[in-house]
Amino acid sequence: MAEERKAIAHIFSTFNNTIITVTDITGAETLAKGSGGMIAKADRDESSPYIAMKLAMQIADKLKEQGINTILIKVRAWGGHKSRSTGPGAQAAIRAFARAGLRIERIEDNTPVPHDGTKRPGGRRGRRV
Repeated sequence: MAEERKAIAHIFSTFNNTIITVTDITGAETLAKGSGGMIAKADRDESSPYIAMKLAMQIADKLKEQGINTILIKVRAWGGHKSRSTGPGAQAAIRAFARAGLRIERIEDNTPVPHDGTKRPGGRRGRRV
């Protein structure tokens, strides 16, 4: 079997966009990157699962050209006092990486968790709509 080359895929998924950055195993050199806006024509489509899947397929092709066959996935949402749930594009991107033939070694959640830092905006009675 051929030599196993690894990379780290950082997926930052919000409800407005999906950003994928792939670095080498040390995290120092960027191998490929892209966002939903590079594929979608309309702003409302940037976070959609379909666009995230297309983006992940493009990045997977770039990685295969560079000889990378194994990836570690780190998924991140806004976190902190903002939303802790990932956007709809994260799952679709992971599925697309698997379908593209890349071996997924591990999936980690890197969403920042507050340790009672700043107060969430909205005041005592919450955000009034």
